[in-house]
Amino acid sequence: MVFLDLQNLGKAYGDLVAVADFSLAVAKGEFICLLGPSGCGKTTILQMIAGFVTPTKGRILLDGAEISDVRPSKRGLGIMFQSYALFPHMTVAANVAFGLEMRGIPAQERAARVGEALELVQLGHLAERYPRQLSGGQRQRVALARALVIRPPVLLLDEPMGALDAQLREGMQIELRAIQRKVGITTIMVTHDQAEAMTLADRVVLMNKGAVEQVAAPFEMYEHPNGRFTSTFLGKANVFAGVVSGEDVMVGGNRLPMGNASASGDVDYIVRPEKLTFSTRSALISGQVAVRIFLGQHWLYQIETALGLVQLTEPNFGPPGAAEGDKVGLTWSPEHVRVVQRGVAS
Repeated sequence: MVFLDLQNLGKAYGDLVAVADFSLAVAKGEFICLLGPSGCGKTTILQMIAGFVTPTKGRILLDGAEISDVRPSKRGLGIMFQSYALFPHMTVAANVAFGLEMRGIPAQERAARVGEALELVQLGHLAERYPRQLSGGQRQRVALARALVIRPPVLLLDEPMGALDAQLREGMQIELRAIQRKVGITTIMVTHDQAEAMTLADRVVLMNKGAVEQVAAPFEMYEHPNGRFTSTFLGKANVFAGVVSGEDVMVGGNRLPMGNASASGDVDYIVRPEKLTFSTRSALISGQVAVRIFLGQHWLYQIETALGLVQLTEPNFGPPGAAEGDKVGLTWSPEHVRVVQRGVAS
């Protein structure tokens, strides 16, 4: 059942179109990530939902009621920004209680709800500290508690982990997902981090230049990208321009298998680096290892071939399979290939 319904939203600033024609139906309790490069329109969409930006066109419905013209303070949504925006002169408890005070919640109920929210984010023991006495991850949890304590129907997150270092960020992603599932709150998050989107989202909305490129569950989008942009933005991909020839694709003078794809004419031939393997027999293409990089969990190779520079990743199960300068054969299974009409999302 649709809980948050965004219908044909658009936003223009004079001749500049920030968002072209955005529609999305969000189920109650769903976690949606708006993903894309800077300037693609994802933050503008979040601000339209929050009420900070007025749409040029379209409608926003929450649980069946239109809120397009409702003031931000009356929408009752929970909002968390990258900066956290904590009051430095207030304790953790006072920061979390602020929204409840503004809503006139009685002191006894306010104290109980603040306590519940702080326990949810595992900060009950720090209630009397000030923001300056907290780590970055702790400040983030305070901001999350403050957004949740008002019991909003929808939680809006704008790059909430952008200020954290990589190790802390990964831990907080897992924690945020666990809290969201426990509370069951409908969540819309803006991020430019592909790994973050795949970790957190039930569905990813990938945007580019104010428009939607693809909407899908993380695994579905990664394994079945609908074009060149999706395949290269969400993870790494080898993408070759080719032409369908019978049951294969001709890329340069090379005939490559395309599995069960039903494309024709000019196509993009897409295969992920981890789907490639070294082969001494029945290689589809051959080349020479130009670069080999150790990345802990896997090895990354860049291989010069007749198709151009090809990337291959190999799990770190021990010594690497090839060295720089080695001549190698490469193969992959047709079922791991994605073939899409060039310039047309499928």
